Amino acid sequence: MFATVSVRRGFGLNKILFKRSQQQLTFPSHRSQVLHYSSDYNHKDGGSKSKVPRHKPTLFDKKILMWTGRFQSEEEIPSTISIETLDRARNKARIKACYIMIGLTIIACFAVVVSGKKAAARHESLTSLNLAKKAKWRQEAKNKQNNENDEHKTQ
Repeated sequence: MFATVSVRRGFGLNKILFKRSQQQLTFPSHRSQVLHYSSDYNHKDGGSKSKVPRHKPTLFDKKILMWTGRFQSEEEIPSTISIETLDRARNKARIKACYIMIGLTIIACFAVVVSGKKAAARHESLTSLNLAKKAKWRQEAKNKQNNENDEHKTQ
């Protein structure tokens, strides 16, 4: 039941968007995007005279397009790009970010192993540190109790 409702909503949105004959359309989303059709656009970025929706890239989108290697500088990025180009660049950036996180995780694992081996060489373990901390707390509690007893005796 839920799948048919979402499919129906999707088809309704497609009918509304593609039946309009305007050059600009707005999508209902969390941020308002203006889509331009490429019929008034002619550029080397696939700007043929088709009815492919175009997107005006934000500053962050431009950084992603440059980071993924699609464009070399901000001056090369046209005023509107196809949504497919932007999706490909975002997917490529997402994959690069995942690879970076995987690499950092592996480096962190090796760092933890090395620090653990050094701690074992110094005969430090979590158990010994925990026992020392608890002994310190017991001593502090005993001193505090003795100080309170001394105060009661002097009064």
